[in-house]
Amino acid sequence: MTYSDTIAVLKAKRQEIEALRVQMRELQATIEPEVVADYDFTGWDGPTTLSQLFGDKRDLFVIHNMGTRCNYCTMWADGFNGVYDHLANRAAFVVASPDETAVQRQFAGSRGWRFPMVTPASSDFTKDMGFWSPKAADHPLGDMTWPGVSVFQKRGEAIVRVSDAELGEYDDFCSVWHFLDLLPERSAGWEPQARYN
Repeated sequence: MTYSDTIAVLKAKRQEIEALRVQMRELQATIEPEVVADYDFTGWDGPTTLSQLFGDKRDLFVIHNMGTRCNYCTMWADGFNGVYDHLANRAAFVVASPDETAVQRQFAGSRGWRFPMVTPASSDFTKDMGFWSPKAADHPLGDMTWPGVSVFQKRGEAIVRVSDAELGEYDDFCSVWHFLDLLPERSAGWEPQARYN
């Protein structure tokens, strides 16, 4: 196909995707909220709870991040840093990783991250939210948090989860992959690095 013919087909496909997004938003609006416990965390200033992570907001995004051992999760978090002020104006936004808070603080400082970070006080939160991968004999990282996002609301005295999504290559939460999609060879084997020299 010619360049213009291909672009026309791609435009039609993008319109199909947008139509699906409309349907997904409509479906999301009908979800039956899931009541969750007021889980314990450790923040940079000490112990905290899920209810305290809301601050003065009704809504809360919690990012399930694998921590410093994952260059992919680091790249996603770099992107969140760029939109943090916008999101935090609408809802509370917190990144949770299994790293100790001292490690989080040092790593966040090295990357200029501005969002708050916590570590779950136990693996119950991560497991209960469905973002825990049990140890596999052939997996070098062993037990681990799986990347994703859970969205919570305060409804009276209750905390409910109203949405969640996995994070991974070509998801909606990392623009890098969508830029690479515009290249004929896509990523061509490229993988994110913690640092580029």
